[in-house]
Amino acid sequence: MRITCIGAGPAGLYFALLLKKRHPSHQVTVIERNQHDSTFGWGVVFSDQTLGALQQADPESAQQILDAFNHWDDIAVHFEGRRIVSGGHGFCGIGRMRLLQILQDRCRALGVELKFGTEAPDDEAIAADLIVACDGLNSRVRQKYAATYRPDVDLRACRFVWLGTHKRFDAFTFDFQRTPWGWFQAHAYRFDADTSTFIVETPEEVWRAAGLETMEKEEAIGFCEKLFEGVLGGAKLMSNAAHLRGSAQWIRFPRVVCKTWVHHNGRCPVVLMGDAAHTAHFSIGSGTKLALEDAIALERDLFEHAGDVGAALQQYEATRSIEVLRIQNAARNSTEWFENVDRYATLPPEQFAYSLLTRSQRISHENLRLRDQRYVEDVERWIGERAGLEPTPERTPGGAPRHPVPPMFTPFQARSVRLKNRIIVSPMAQYSAEDGIPGDHHLVHLGARAMGGAALVMAEMTCPSPDARITPQCPGLWNDAQRDAWARIARFVHSQPDVKIGMQLGHAGAKGSTRAMWEGIDLPLPADSPVANWPLISASPQQYLDGISQWSRAMTRDDMVRVRDDFVAATRRAAEAGFDWLELHCAHGYLLSSFISPLTNRRDDGYGGSLENRLRYPLEVFAAVRAAWPEHLPMSVRISAHDWVEGGITPDDAIQIARAFKAAGADLIDCSSGQVSKAEQPTFGRMWQTPFADRIRNEAGIPTIAVGGITEADHANSIIAAGRADLCALARPHLANPAWALSEAAKLGYSDMPWPKQYLSGKNQLERNFEREKAQAAQLAGLSPLEQANKALGV
Repeated sequence: MRITCIGAGPAGLYFALLLKKRHPSHQVTVIERNQHDSTFGWGVVFSDQTLGALQQADPESAQQILDAFNHWDDIAVHFEGRRIVSGGHGFCGIGRMRLLQILQDRCRALGVELKFGTEAPDDEAIAADLIVACDGLNSRVRQKYAATYRPDVDLRACRFVWLGTHKRFDAFTFDFQRTPWGWFQAHAYRFDADTSTFIVETPEEVWRAAGLETMEKEEAIGFCEKLFEGVLGGAKLMSNAAHLRGSAQWIRFPRVVCKTWVHHNGRCPVVLMGDAAHTAHFSIGSGTKLALEDAIALERDLFEHAGDVGAALQQYEATRSIEVLRIQNAARNSTEWFENVDRYATLPPEQFAYSLLTRSQRISHENLRLRDQRYVEDVERWIGERAGLEPTPERTPGGAPRHPVPPMFTPFQARSVRLKNRIIVSPMAQYSAEDGIPGDHHLVHLGARAMGGAALVMAEMTCPSPDARITPQCPGLWNDAQRDAWARIARFVHSQPDVKIGMQLGHAGAKGSTRAMWEGIDLPLPADSPVANWPLISASPQQYLDGISQWSRAMTRDDMVRVRDDFVAATRRAAEAGFDWLELHCAHGYLLSSFISPLTNRRDDGYGGSLENRLRYPLEVFAAVRAAWPEHLPMSVRISAHDWVEGGITPDDAIQIARAFKAAGADLIDCSSGQVSKAEQPTFGRMWQTPFADRIRNEAGIPTIAVGGITEADHANSIIAAGRADLCALARPHLANPAWALSEAAKLGYSDMPWPKQYLSGKNQLERNFEREKAQAAQLAGLSPLEQANKALGV
């Protein structure tokens, strides 16, 4: 078989040597336009996990790479005069030139033909059975066949320059410097006996404001030396990009994603590899890692599908594209964090460093604990003390270790209400009321969850008038009978130790007069329904389900006054019923949301057009409700922070929306998204809406509630510890397990979690069961399924 690799970077060289090692008879050629000793990078970083993959693929080259590595475990964060260190991260650095030399030597030893200083001919002129295009970020092959590969190249917001220094860093070091123009950050790590990589990065607008756009190369390097003199300790910075002049050394990182990786040029397949196929931001150190893993995967797939190159390439693309997407998602999170350092610069240094370490969401709270338990417990103690807890001694009087309170179980204060922890039972529609009156189902539903460990139990969206309901089965607060029924539930919730209950008020608007979820969500009431469809109102005429839903009519000013006064009356009844917390529902396409979103508000009066105008009526309702709600009790607002539709509300708009409600007196913003239009295309995943809470909290300066894809304690602890939100509201996990918070506390080993006295006999058993499961998992780690089964049987 004849294989030609275009490009002699790590991807091309490693693939060539792996293929030649397994198939000595194959004709493997690598063509590289530059000389063998040319490189424009400094050091590259691998994790310990990547090293293990290299050792398995080719022990000979892996040993040489390992011998050349500089290994470290610590990450050091320099911020506002503090140096905060976390250990256990397991990184290795090697000079890029040294890595290439090792791979080149291994290729030659195996018989790979290396052609340096040679321009690759047009791929259609290459006599090969397979061409591997690993020609880098600016791949000519990818550009030639763009119609097939369909690349998406996104130039990111920061400028960065890749430099070197003889300062020998003993940890992977991040240094943040505030300037009159904005924030600069350095990423530094040692990769050989006396040299370190030193990357300087800053947002484009800061780079321009600082004058770097017009500086010559030497002047810009001097600027960086002075800016980072504290961490450099007098060491000089160096550039090895002699071919670049002036500000050309400062580049914007291009994120590359290709829809497909394989093209057939009429003679043979042409497959992309490494940076030609994808890129991942240097802040998670994965570019070279991905390239080498591509090489391992393609060689393996060719072996497993011997004689069927097409099947091998199909398998390669299918498996690698998924893994690359996972890394690119983490890289995107990391990239956006560094693009928005100003957002996090108001955090205290302890929280700033924790936020940095967990920015990609690959490293969670418990993962960080496995790496450095002492560091995590110091963070937990700091969070607890800031929340008003007494300092936690590291040991009991008897000398046993005493672990601090997990972040999700620290208290939170909102006006006069002190929540015992950060967990909320989300409002969840039950469609089980009769004439708007909550009954036994609601008592059991909310009562069970009040006994389950959460600090705040939220009632489902409750309507201020009959025509405000989503379905005929939705609860209301438009009469005293409903108030009294809610009071019964509130009394039971308050009978539980230190549990609060919240009321969410909302008007369905154009999404009203529909069936219960299990009878056909969002569908209008059927003709034979005992309750007839009622007229709908919204900001503008609207049909939520095209061709199916009723058409709503635009609200008049008289409608606005009536609805506002209905909300006020319901608010007073909520206070009389004994609720501790009130939330105004301005999300999900319901009435108040329909004013905020440009997708549903097409008015040409003072309530339409600009965002300021679109907020006018929701803010009017909020102000009236806030005035009617007791001053000492908190009030939150639920918003859709993203419509997920072109032309709809964006996260940037959400910042302005949150600031407007903050100025009007809101205490927290409950950050949801979507459900405004059926054309939405949300991106789901773990904690998928938490970035909205993060941005609003840290840019608008108001406490937030995170929702969506929060399913385990590890998620909640990471969110609270990093300052991404102040509270976490969980819906589906509480449907499946009313005692979710108690179960997660037992799983964490947090034995100080208070339980209902009637259930205490189950507490110790649950904690023992989880400890037993952990011990069994540790014993079975690394065993095959059969070995695990035999061990369980005592064989």
